Amino acid sequence: MGRLVIRNVSVLVVPEVGECRIDEFQDLHVHDDRITAVAPTGADPEVGLEEDGGGLGEVEVIDGTGLLAVPGLVNSHTHSPMVMMRGAAEDVSIDDWFNQRIWPMEVNLTPERVRVGARLACAEMLLAGVTTFVDHYFHADQIAQAALESGIRADLAPTYFSSTGPEAIEAAIATTRELSTLDPRITASLGPHATYTVTDEDLRRTADVARAEGFRIHLHAAETEEQTRSSVDRLGVTPMEVLDRTGVLEAGALIAHGCGIRESDLPILERHADRIAVASCPKVYLKLAMGSVTPIRGLQSIGVPVGVGTDGAAVHNTLDVWESLRMVALTQKQREQDAEWMTVSDTLRLATRGGAKAAGLTDTIGALEPGRQADIALLDLSGPHCQPLHDPRAALVYSVRASDVVTVLVAGQVVVRDRQLTTLDLDDVLAEARDLAHTLVDLSKGGAVQHYAP
Repeated sequence: MGRLVIRNVSVLVVPEVGECRIDEFQDLHVHDDRITAVAPTGADPEVGLEEDGGGLGEVEVIDGTGLLAVPGLVNSHTHSPMVMMRGAAEDVSIDDWFNQRIWPMEVNLTPERVRVGARLACAEMLLAGVTTFVDHYFHADQIAQAALESGIRADLAPTYFSSTGPEAIEAAIATTRELSTLDPRITASLGPHATYTVTDEDLRRTADVARAEGFRIHLHAAETEEQTRSSVDRLGVTPMEVLDRTGVLEAGALIAHGCGIRESDLPILERHADRIAVASCPKVYLKLAMGSVTPIRGLQSIGVPVGVGTDGAAVHNTLDVWESLRMVALTQKQREQDAEWMTVSDTLRLATRGGAKAAGLTDTIGALEPGRQADIALLDLSGPHCQPLHDPRAALVYSVRASDVVTVLVAGQVVVRDRQLTTLDLDDVLAEARDLAHTLVDLSKGGAVQHYAP
């Protein structure tokens, strides 16, 4: 750590509202883990350091000529170790995806297999310019170790079902407490799985802990309209009403998917808009024929932030947030039947500032501004799939590939340089994953961690 300057780079500016823009010929100044200045190329690199006691000293210079600097992307909802199941549950209904494939496979989970999968996931995300991921999975302590090793930023929610019993739930809550003190780049949330797999009593217990100890809650709710109908039939209320009556919304929550959120739910969500967010993962909704996508326009109209995620690679196949944000733009235009809705600026804002809010890091990441963490991705848009470059913003949404990412910083540390990981040996990561992957997708043991019957 120390002082670093990204010299002569174009910079994506993402305001809180309005059009994004590209500022050319800029220098990004970094001191330790923070951006201290964004200034025209050649300006004094000491700008912004006085308050930190910064003085003259050795400065690392990264040549940004011909590159575009963007805020590191946020994967707002994923299950990172599920990369080990990539391609092992294809062409099935959502019921069979859970009951015949994934939940039977998860009987095979071990701490080692989770760690190996998480290392691969962190490698994939960093190489694609994803600097923060918001995770919901088992053995979260192992995911934390992979995140620390790779240098990525993470919010981790240890998953639990009510069917596992009170001791397992208390153990998951204890893991959240342990993770919250581990490292500045690791934050932690409480991780009840969903409104249909966790009882109201356990959701209330979760909300009580969240309020008392300052945690957020990360869970699945109203993933499909079918789930919402089932909740109304069984309980007389929608999943959002369940979250309201159990105190989850009041405590603060990241809601994964929300495709089954109804118009009647919006006034409920509006009351808690300052402490909740929704993560949208549209490729999953298309692939599993879920029938609807996250109602982003309605959520934004009541002030609820929305971030872009991939869900797990067992269904999304990649952890590529560029792919996800592209699908957000396309599916939202289709949903609203409005080609002027979900503009390139709005889409980029979801993947950056929206992702920061979904991760509970609103003032920490999500924009290239002085005082924020130096989570930065540098992209090369010279490839034929981006040329001619009439509008770099449009290229970011509709043309860019993960392989266009050249250099990545997290908290001021260079974790990808010239398309190569600096913190992990990719060959070792891949070899480990290949050696163990077959053990995770083996269905011969029988049983399942849970049954999908929302």
